Amino acid sequence: MIVLARGNYDIMMKLVSSFLAVVLIAFAPMAWAQGYPDRPIKLIVPFAPGGGADYFARPLGQKLTEMLGQPIVIDNRGGANGAIGAEAVQQAAADGYTLLFGSAGVMTVGPAVTPKLRYDAEHDFIPVALVANSPFSLIVNPALGVKSLQEFIAYARANPRKLRYGSSGIGGAPHLAGELFDDVAKVKMEHVPYRGVGPMLTDLLADRIDCTFIGANVVQQYVNAGKLRLLATAGSRRSPVTPDVPTMAESGLPGFTVGTWYGVFAPAKTAHDVITRLNTAINKILAEPEMRDLLARTGAIPEPMSPEAFGAWLRSERQGWDRLAKSANITLE
Repeated sequence: MIVLARGNYDIMMKLVSSFLAVVLIAFAPMAWAQGYPDRPIKLIVPFAPGGGADYFARPLGQKLTEMLGQPIVIDNRGGANGAIGAEAVQQAAADGYTLLFGSAGVMTVGPAVTPKLRYDAEHDFIPVALVANSPFSLIVNPALGVKSLQEFIAYARANPRKLRYGSSGIGGAPHLAGELFDDVAKVKMEHVPYRGVGPMLTDLLADRIDCTFIGANVVQQYVNAGKLRLLATAGSRRSPVTPDVPTMAESGLPGFTVGTWYGVFAPAKTAHDVITRLNTAINKILAEPEMRDLLARTGAIPEPMSPEAFGAWLRSERQGWDRLAKSANITLE
C-alpha cells in the first residue's frame, strides 16, 4: 500500500483535476459537433432571387437538408452588389446556423475595387467550401473577322484601343477580366460598361461592341446560331459546355484564368468542428452525379477542397485582384 502525505495527496488531486479538465475541453467540441445541427440553418444568398447564385444555392440547400437532417432555409438579401447579405452574416452569431453563399463579386473582386465596404472579406468570415467555379469565355461578334485567340491578339496589337469590350458594369468580374487580358496579352482595348448583361449582349449582337468576357452558357444559343463566336475559355481546363473550345493556355496565353465562383462561408470564430462538418457534407454533395450534371449545364466545375485549401486559394485570388485593381486604377465609391 502506498501512503501519500497530505501535501503530496493535494498536489496529485490537483494534477488529476487539471488532466480531466483538459480531456473534457478537448472532447467537448466533438460532442457538440455530433449534435450539430439541431435546428434549421439559414443560408443567405446576397442577391435577388432567380439569379446565378440561386441556381447553385437552392439545389445545394436541398441536398444539405437531406444530408444534415435539418432544413436549409435560403434567404435572399440582395442589394449593394452583395454587401447587404454579407453584412448580415458578418453580424450573425458564430454558431453555424447563419451562413453566406458568397461569390467572387462579394469576396474577392468587389473588395479589390470597393475600399469602403463595411465588412472585411478576409477576416470577418471563415471559408467553408468552394462549390462551383465558372470560367469566363472570350466571345466576339463574327463581324470582327477573327477566328482564333491568336488572330484576336494580333488584331488588338495592330489596332490599339480600337477593340471595344463590354461588361455588365464598372468594377465587376467581366470588367476586370478585360483589364487582366490587356495586361497578360499586352494589348489595349476600350472598356464599354453597361447596366447589366442584357443591354451589353444586345449591343454585342448588333456589332456596336466587339467582344466580352462571360460564361459560355449565357450566350450558347447565339453561338450555336452563328450570331456570336467563342474563341477560348479562361478556365484551368476545358468547359463541359464547350468541350471542343480550347482554353486560353492551350491557345498560347498561359496565366489567364478568370471567371466567377460560388462558395459557402461562416462568420468568423465559428467552431472548427462545425466548419469541418459542413465542408464534409458539401464535398460529398459535389461528388454526386446529379449535382455534377447540374453544374456542368452552366459550364461550372465542382471544386471540392478542404476549408484550409479554400482559404489559401482565396488569398491568392485576392492578391491578384488587388494588384490588378491598383495597376488599372479602378476604384468604386
